[in-house]
Amino acid sequence: APEQAARMKKLQEQEKRQKVEFRKRMEQEVSQFIQATGEPRRRFQPMNKIERSILHDVAEVAGLTSFSFGDDEDSRYVMVFKKEFAPSDEELDAYRRGEEWDPARAEERRRLRELAAQQEEAELECGPAPPGPPSDYKDKYRHLIGSDAAKAAARTMEANKTYGCVPVANKRDTRSIEEAMNEIRAKKRLRQA
Repeated sequence: APEQAARMKKLQEQEKRQKVEFRKRMEQEVSQFIQATGEPRRRFQPMNKIERSILHDVAEVAGLTSFSFGDDEDSRYVMVFKKEFAPSDEELDAYRRGEEWDPARAEERRRLRELAAQQEEAELECGPAPPGPPSDYKDKYRHLIGSDAAKAAARTMEANKTYGCVPVANKRDTRSIEEAMNEIRAKKRLRQA
């Protein structure tokens, strides 16, 4: 156990040293990036989560904007931007999709969106579309019901005058209530006797 604790302590110290060395190296790279005048952004090599967090911290201290891109943990990388060249939402979306940022294509997409918005406005100015479904259900079921089925049914339909009332002919028991009660009492007397 003491040997294992000593090994663990040694490994922790080694990790700590590596993190400090990595932070110094990133601080140097970030300062070189800041001094490079023609470079609005810099993409760093893929790194693990701890190294990315260190780089984000260094970029924040230096007054830069940083974002992580990539799908899985092994291929995630950090991109650092100078404040005056902060990325737009479209640029960030392109990097998230794994594409290279192309300002000309972005301008083309923006023009297409504006054109679509103008067309939508023109459609709204024309007035609302007439209410109703886009297709007629009768056409859909014409092969089942035919074309004159509804008209023929409407012509032959008659109102049921006894709706809600059961005619006497349909009743099973035609006796009155008094007759039924007298019969029940008589059966009861016979059982008791």
